[in-house]
Amino acid sequence: MKKLLSLVFGVSLAGSVIAGEVNETIDAAADGQVDVVNIAGSVEVIGWSNNSVQVTGTLGDKVEELILERNGDRVLVKVKVPRNSHGKIASELVIHIPEMSSLDVSAVSADIDVEGVAGEQSLQTVSGDIETESGEHDIAVESVSGDIEVDGEGEDAETSAGTVSGDITLSDLAGAVEAGTVSGDVIIDGVSFDRANAESVNGDIRFEAALRRDGKLAVESVNGDVDIEFTNDVSAQFDIETFNGDINNCFGPDAERTSRYAPGLELSFEVNGGNGRVVVSTLNGDINICK
Repeated sequence: MKKLLSLVFGVSLAGSVIAGEVNETIDAAADGQVDVVNIAGSVEVIGWSNNSVQVTGTLGDKVEELILERNGDRVLVKVKVPRNSHGKIASELVIHIPEMSSLDVSAVSADIDVEGVAGEQSLQTVSGDIETESGEHDIAVESVSGDIEVDGEGEDAETSAGTVSGDITLSDLAGAVEAGTVSGDVIIDGVSFDRANAESVNGDIRFEAALRRDGKLAVESVNGDVDIEFTNDVSAQFDIETFNGDINNCFGPDAERTSRYAPGLELSFEVNGGNGRVVVSTLNGDINICK
């Protein structure tokens, strides 16, 4: 069912659909904002060349309605559920949006999958995995319980990814990156960075990329190994420390004991003029640094 709303204040066509199969389309700006809210199920967003937002999929039996409306350059896609609802609200949505749109997705118990969207992205879910693609615009991705995967194209952007319980895999990114997990591994397999930060409480961390001149890399793990491999002739000052583990350094200098009474090791050295800064630490784990 569709309703024609007043065009005053930039409000255009809006629609609502009750539970069941859905196939609705609304006009959208080529580079506008698309907001998606889905409590449970899944959200798949695909960028396309049309100046419209299309929503297909299935709504849960207890869903009140799917809200699809446009206000100026902003389009809202929202699954509305009853208050204190339990069960039968999972909705599986496939949403096509203009490829240059900025995207904001909020979910509670739902996976999020994004492809072909070139604008800024903000993706959040409480319990679910997130997969997306990165271009030249910034991306922020968060999950409380779920894995995160971001695949880039080597273009500069700011990317941040965080999860409480899950692995983080960031591939072919560049510019600036920040990744953190409480329980899980972090893999940054990038191109080159001005700034990179990776943290894990219980998990291994791997960084493989180039660090640019004056770049900064900070890596910290409480319980886990750290593997760093530079793909360029890095110029940096290194400060490395582990309380209970080994330090393997391909650049030459050997680690030294922090104290004659403790098992910790530390290592500080400079290569190629020391323009950048690399700080690596782990409480329980080995550290491997190579080029």
